[in-house]
Amino acid sequence: MALASHLEELQRKHGDIEREIDEALTHPSTDELEITALKRRKLALKDEIEKLKTRH
Repeated sequence: MALASHLEELQRKHGDIEREIDEALTHPSTDELEITALKRRKLALKDEIEKLKTRH
């Protein structure tokens, strides 16, 4: 059961970052480096989610 809750937490974080990116893109003063960093974090979470799904 721990795996399922961990997976849910990663998916929640992934969604949170996606919303942060969307919000950052609506503000013209947002730094491109910040957006790039958020996208990298989102991709890393997606990769981890996929690894856990294929392992289980």
